[in-house]
Amino acid sequence: MSDHKLQLVPLGGLGEFGMNSMAIRYGDDIIVVDAGMMFPDAELLGVDIVTPDFAYLHKNREHFRALILTHGHEDHIGAVPFLLSDLNVPVYGTAFTLALVERRLEEHESVENVQFNKVKPGEKVQIGPFVIEFIHVTHSIVSAMALAITTPLGVIIHTGDFKVDPTPTDNELFDLHTLAEYGKRGVLLLMSDSTNVDRPGYTESERAVRPRMEEIFYRAERRLVISCFSSSIHRLQLIIELAGEYGRKVAFLGRSMNNVTEIAHTLGLLELPDGILLRPQDIAQTDPAKLVVVASGTQGEPMSALSRIAVDNHKNISVERGDTVVLSARIIPGNEKGIYRMINHFAKRGADVIYGSMNPPVHVSGHGSAEELKLVLNLVRPRYFLPVHGEYRQLAKHASLAQHLRGAGLEETFVMETGETLEIDRHGARRGEKVAVGRVCIDSGTVDEVVEDIVIRDRRHLSEDGFVLPIIAINKHSGKNETLPEIVSRGFMSFEDGSDLLQQARQVVARTLESSSEEERTDWGVMQEKIRGDLKRFLNKQTSRRPLIMPVILEV
Repeated sequence: MSDHKLQLVPLGGLGEFGMNSMAIRYGDDIIVVDAGMMFPDAELLGVDIVTPDFAYLHKNREHFRALILTHGHEDHIGAVPFLLSDLNVPVYGTAFTLALVERRLEEHESVENVQFNKVKPGEKVQIGPFVIEFIHVTHSIVSAMALAITTPLGVIIHTGDFKVDPTPTDNELFDLHTLAEYGKRGVLLLMSDSTNVDRPGYTESERAVRPRMEEIFYRAERRLVISCFSSSIHRLQLIIELAGEYGRKVAFLGRSMNNVTEIAHTLGLLELPDGILLRPQDIAQTDPAKLVVVASGTQGEPMSALSRIAVDNHKNISVERGDTVVLSARIIPGNEKGIYRMINHFAKRGADVIYGSMNPPVHVSGHGSAEELKLVLNLVRPRYFLPVHGEYRQLAKHASLAQHLRGAGLEETFVMETGETLEIDRHGARRGEKVAVGRVCIDSGTVDEVVEDIVIRDRRHLSEDGFVLPIIAINKHSGKNETLPEIVSRGFMSFEDGSDLLQQARQVVARTLESSSEEERTDWGVMQEKIRGDLKRFLNKQTSRRPLIMPVILEV
């Protein structure tokens, strides 16, 4: 038995939704499972996406051997361009997952010569001391994998995202047999998806959507507009099959929808019968009763195809009375306002909008519910258990699901957050030292447009209290102010509402100038700070608010 330690370092995805990324270290070798992003909370004003801070990997760049991807959802691959822009390591994944990553890298134009290594279920690869077997799992995206990582100290199972679908539409079953085989031989550590731990029972099979979709196609008298996640290839295949049965043509709208369907078709994962596809520019000339439009934008994203259709701002289609709009996706918490606003627009246009929970369902989750999580625990029977992918309450609940295995092989369960580490050696497992982690905020999705914390703080400051701009004209010869300072205010108070206050504020600035020495008045940096400080105290005392104050000194 080696004296080296095995370290698990969560860089994202524990105690939060999205940004899934787990570093696994043994001695001087590090591999990373996934590099995901998340969409920003409302308080991250103007930020487009959030990625993990990969400072730990930068610090240990000489030990970083490979990036392993479980599947192609954004919360698992969205940060890959940002990671590879400075740390070019080999990337392992299925052909479909790597094709999605490659498309993202093309958009960023900043990462070149990446070494992609395509793998298939059942394949094994060796990277340093790690031997990794890829295990097929069922999920809402095709080509999803769990990982069995054999280390000198034992086997780690990482489930990735999964549900146990007994009747998948592509007939590719979850490989429970391989998981059970590892369980029989002994598993050191299990890391398992906690997303749906709150749901009792089992998640419905993807096939459960078909009856509702058949009914929608049967009843729809005019145009059908269906929105689902572009990565839901099984759902897209169902829509295409039903369109063929009901004599309708299919038009794809939205960049992500076109990108993913093109990749899936090229790889043989999406069958498109001859003559079924319609170009977007031909939608207007097509009989509405013979048309299905499949659009991206299930979450009400402002510039998505579906949002633009909702407000009649799409060049190819206008929704009219009698059309049917179907949202075949879950409403992700936090997106409710935007989605319901979009649904309201469709309702105003007279469309019949189908969304939400119903039986049979119009959407099923891709994540396993409580009984499926228990099934995986019972098959793997790990010595140690680390719930991953979820907020703290979900990780804690998942940990409690494993308690029945105490005395049957399970020694300890660890509920951890991003940045906390787990160390395992021949003496057992324990919490290790914390590592520096965090999040990186990115504007407009480009690698070099990182938004610093101070910028977000200023944006929040501006959104809450506005800004005040004192403008002072100083004579460059005499150093004296020519006129009473002007004050411009936005988002703080209007001139009408606060004219007395703003007059007083002008006097405060004038007094600051008068009380300053000649030397101070010739140093603009000093004067700006003095004016800012005096005005901040005055406005805070008068209004209990703290606007952003930016003095402007003009030399005349």
